[in-house]
Amino acid sequence: MASTSSFRASSSSSTPSIPRTTTYDVFLSFRGEDTRYNFTDHLYSALGRRGIRTFRDDQLTRGEAIAPELLKAIEESRSSVIVFSENYAHSRWCLDELVKIMECHKDLGHAVFPIFYHVDPSRVRKQEESFGEAFAGYEENWKDKKIPRWRTALTEAANLSGWHLLDDRYESNQIKEIANSIFRQLKCKRLDAGANLVGIDSRVKEMILRLHMESSDVRIVGIYGVGGIGKTTIAKVIYNNLSCEFECMSFLEDIREKFNTQGVSPLQNQLLDDILMEEGSPNINGVARKASMIEAILLAKRAFIVLDDVDDVDELEYLVRNRGWLGKGSRVVITTRNKHVLTHQGVDDLYEVKELNFEEACELFSLHAFKQNHPKSCFINLACRVVGYCQGLPLALKVLGSLLCKKTIPQWEGELRKLDSEPKAEIHKVLKRSYDGLDRIDKNIFLDLACFFKGEDRDFVLRILDGCDFPAETGISNLNDLCLITLPYNQIRMHDLIQQMGWKIVREEFPDEPNKWSRLWDPCDFERALTACEVRAKCMNSLKH
Repeated sequence: MASTSSFRASSSSSTPSIPRTTTYDVFLSFRGEDTRYNFTDHLYSALGRRGIRTFRDDQLTRGEAIAPELLKAIEESRSSVIVFSENYAHSRWCLDELVKIMECHKDLGHAVFPIFYHVDPSRVRKQEESFGEAFAGYEENWKDKKIPRWRTALTEAANLSGWHLLDDRYESNQIKEIANSIFRQLKCKRLDAGANLVGIDSRVKEMILRLHMESSDVRIVGIYGVGGIGKTTIAKVIYNNLSCEFECMSFLEDIREKFNTQGVSPLQNQLLDDILMEEGSPNINGVARKASMIEAILLAKRAFIVLDDVDDVDELEYLVRNRGWLGKGSRVVITTRNKHVLTHQGVDDLYEVKELNFEEACELFSLHAFKQNHPKSCFINLACRVVGYCQGLPLALKVLGSLLCKKTIPQWEGELRKLDSEPKAEIHKVLKRSYDGLDRIDKNIFLDLACFFKGEDRDFVLRILDGCDFPAETGISNLNDLCLITLPYNQIRMHDLIQQMGWKIVREEFPDEPNKWSRLWDPCDFERALTACEVRAKCMNSLKH
């Protein structure tokens, strides 16, 4: 049938706020004689299939005055869809509805979506042709005081962004497009990705290329990198940009922590709530039964799912086990510190999040430290020292920027001296999570690398560790998968803050007693340890005598 086009962009049709109490997502306003049993009925069904709660006035008896139930339904709806058809203005009831809708639009942030069904928007705006004929009759026969309000409401509604349906496309396709567009504007849950997203655009663009949005195949893409590098932030921005193009969507955040503290069942409940698009998941007992329901629902839908901070493949077993659970065209993004999780899951592509370059890092740090995108002139040298210390890690740049904000130059210098020996707790805690997940042998290998072998040739390190009866090849591979080390040019490389985290782990049990540490690497600590040993030996000798 028709051609669907959004004919006029207008910010006034957006949803700045939501009424305090909402019973419906959409109030459907239409002229029953024109479209009740065809277009409007099909649109009502399409909205229902998208999980959009829609009010239609089938149950009400029409009279001279608009029913109180209708006024209440408009007030308790997040939006209205107005189907302007040939005889819409011939119904005083429809015009009263329209006035109420436009009042709610102004006062409650109620979104309005006009559809011009075989009528020209300009005819509605100017009340011409059939709309003009209706008003000529009102003015001649009724002299109604409502007429100016009706005219104003028609003009205002016709100036909003909407759809003009013509006879050049199939009606079913247009209805689907309209329902999808309304769904995107009303049902999408936008996530707070934070402020000051420096360098995010290029990283999101690279990820979207890997998702191959034009393909109808199922695709699973992994995002991996060291803690604090921005994996979750990238995933949130991608989710906000893309998820509304899908039939259902879900963002499961902090899976590792929730799985370890609460088990998988609450995560399953959230996933079911999201993909069913309703509050309160079905009352199903048993993890396996919920998993079967998740699989059945996802197979029938085109879904966009983010599984954030996955630490082990077991965490996915009863959520999204494999691509066989997913419907045609679905996309899954998995964020993790453990590259092995992604290879085991058989992802289609991998994206490693790299550190910010110096310019990006300087801008991000300045936004937190100075509330502007560049350092203040008298702090340039100190700011460069901090940026160099952070080595492009967004978490560190934000934490230290906030710490140093509004402090004096002497205070900056004092904080920098402290950082040389003691990393900030917020940074250490995030980075240490990767270490905590290691087994005993891999922990020892990591600490050896952090204390002795950073920058050394990998083969040289393997020979030494093998000589100590460590399974070095496996251990180094595991640490590489967890982004605790990298292996460029066959060298052992490690972010300075991760190395500092390793040093702190060695020191923290006996912070002032280096003679009790498992490893010594600093000459000053050697001297302190030997001195302590000498003092202890003298004390022991004196006790003997």
